[in-house]
Amino acid sequence: MDLNIKINDKGHLDIGGADACDIVEQYGTPIYVIDENRIRDNYNRFYNAFTKFYPDFKVFYACKANTNIAVLKILEEEGCCIDAVSPGEVYICKKMGFSGDRILFTGNNITNEEMDYVNSEDVILNIDSVSALERLAKSIDPNGKKISFRVNPMVGAGHHDHCITGGEMSKFGIMETEAVEIYKRAKELGFDPVGMHSHIGSGILDPEPFKLAIESTMNIAGKVHQEAGIDFEFIDFGGGVGIPYTPDENLLDIEHFAEENVKLFKEKLEEFDMGEPTLYLEPGRYIVGDASVILTEVNSVKESYRKFIGVNAGFNTLLRPAMYDSYHHIVVANKMNEENSQEVDIAGNVCESGDLFARDRPLPDIEEGDVIAILNAGAYGYTMASNYNSRPLPAEILVKDGECFVIREAQSFDDIFEKQSIPEHLQ
Repeated sequence: MDLNIKINDKGHLDIGGADACDIVEQYGTPIYVIDENRIRDNYNRFYNAFTKFYPDFKVFYACKANTNIAVLKILEEEGCCIDAVSPGEVYICKKMGFSGDRILFTGNNITNEEMDYVNSEDVILNIDSVSALERLAKSIDPNGKKISFRVNPMVGAGHHDHCITGGEMSKFGIMETEAVEIYKRAKELGFDPVGMHSHIGSGILDPEPFKLAIESTMNIAGKVHQEAGIDFEFIDFGGGVGIPYTPDENLLDIEHFAEENVKLFKEKLEEFDMGEPTLYLEPGRYIVGDASVILTEVNSVKESYRKFIGVNAGFNTLLRPAMYDSYHHIVVANKMNEENSQEVDIAGNVCESGDLFARDRPLPDIEEGDVIAILNAGAYGYTMASNYNSRPLPAEILVKDGECFVIREAQSFDDIFEKQSIPEHLQ
């Protein structure tokens, strides 16, 4: 099992050197707990694996996975760059010290106002459509402005249909058949197109899908280089590198992954005589996914047609199981050494039949007051959370060498209703 599970001498779940039960006692539940050192270790493992085979390499963290400002500050200190997909992400990353040249903005279906804003922040613009290019040219002075284009490599991969970002059903990127002409058009308008970007999906644990994407993207890039005269400064193959969620999934051999994909990348560079552009990748889940745990308390043990273990979190806290049918490993944080003795359903507190974290999950005997830990919650946990059912969002805690820091306070009921108002005719 490669799920980064640690147990202390009390038989409790250890998170970054802190006892999960002590965290619950001090801060309550539900709560997100983030291990700072795990984030740093994940980033450096990824970065070092690729630089070993291609030194001119940069990590652009897909910050949509987790935009907590403490997480961003950790990665800024490590020298990481940012993959941003909204003006809000650009704003918060600039606040955390990322310079514009360390932020690649890839928007889709963005407004003129949004384009104006991200351009004013001097970030790298990655264009998703012909329409966006033409509108951008009217909105800003294009002369000498460095831009990139996102292409659809017609390769898709991922653990769920909603996570596949390449192929004929994808809304993302320009078509390969129009790539040469759109790069030419960009030059006609005065832009300096220097990059190419692609993305195929998420949750990838094998080099082969990535190699298909690299081959396809590089064939497009090679044609653009030869027919449109583009000398690429960088080529970005997006994110999607996965982590194990289930006990039977193996940890990705990141060095082998890097070696295989870099080898193909270099072969394609030589085939098309493209020099040595910087290689970009955009991991999100790989860096933060297994660095966070959701702790929630059992408040109900219900013997019905099935056995339900009710907890004080729901899909408003972690949407992935309901939205993607995603598996998250679950343990009883205060009973880590006890043997599994039953199969139960873990049910949340949202008034929806789909509010379930697990079905038929093997677990030890459970009683009210036990602490359930939902693992691998660092990616697309808080960022996809909501106030559905008028439930306040939980706090976030950062742990470093056993010491805990509140990095986001829990919401109150008052926070939910903030900035709403009743018009005079209803008063």
